[in-house]
Amino acid sequence: MQLKVFKTLWGHDGTPAEAARLAVDAGFAGIEAPAPEDPAGFDALGSALSDHELDYIAEICTAGSYVPDRSATPEQHLDSLAEKLERSAPLAPRFCNLMTGCDAWPLDVQIDYFTRAHALGVEHGMLLSFETHRGRSLFNPWVTRDVLRAVPDMVITCDFSHWVVVCERLMDSEWDTIEEVARRAHHIHGRVGYDQGPQVPHPAAPEYAAALASHRRCWEAIWRAQIERGYTLTTMTPEFGPDGYLHCLPFTAAPVADLWEINRWMGLEELAHFARFSQAYEASRSAA
Repeated sequence: MQLKVFKTLWGHDGTPAEAARLAVDAGFAGIEAPAPEDPAGFDALGSALSDHELDYIAEICTAGSYVPDRSATPEQHLDSLAEKLERSAPLAPRFCNLMTGCDAWPLDVQIDYFTRAHALGVEHGMLLSFETHRGRSLFNPWVTRDVLRAVPDMVITCDFSHWVVVCERLMDSEWDTIEEVARRAHHIHGRVGYDQGPQVPHPAAPEYAAALASHRRCWEAIWRAQIERGYTLTTMTPEFGPDGYLHCLPFTAAPVADLWEINRWMGLEELAHFARFSQAYEASRSAA
């Protein structure tokens, strides 16, 4: 199995062309971002992808931004999804990563919604990968597990940093659930959270080594499950971001680290980590 790493445009202040050059220079395979609403922005992203021969993952938020409109109904989320699938389609995404639904819905509503959302993706001929995200339907491990049990064809994007802060603990304590949801994981958002926040100041910092190691154990569980399911390619987007995630110094709002440096470090480190994992996995199979 091969790992491809994608650059997020979240927190990128330059043009799509500049982002594409950064991605290429770092050895990243593509870009993950929403399809722009304005024609000029849409064309700029499309040109950047084609000019640099980069792959694309469409990011979609339904009925709001990263946090949903609390009053939006499931039908409004589905209408939002359909509109954004149509907008994304001309950019030929590898798949669509969705932040969708609402954490406050009852479980039966969640199950009905994801059944219909998955069917909408099939109707549009697009693979949908539903992200584990605070404020959204898949905000904790157990709701996610129960939805996946009820909707057998849906797959997910695992951003375990959200669960770590929601649960106020690293996910090793929920290993049975991690292994179960890993069997439905399609994509990884490579951000490291800790028990009081969704983003460590820098994943290379020794004081956060335990958090990094825990996330890596979870990512390895996903990779093992994907190999067993016949995947020949897996994807990861390092997604350290701004908007309250990036730690800043009091009174000055000066960031404690550079976002692209963090995401570039995370991507390159995970390519190396994946190579070590693959070698160990093959050795264990040969020895069995």
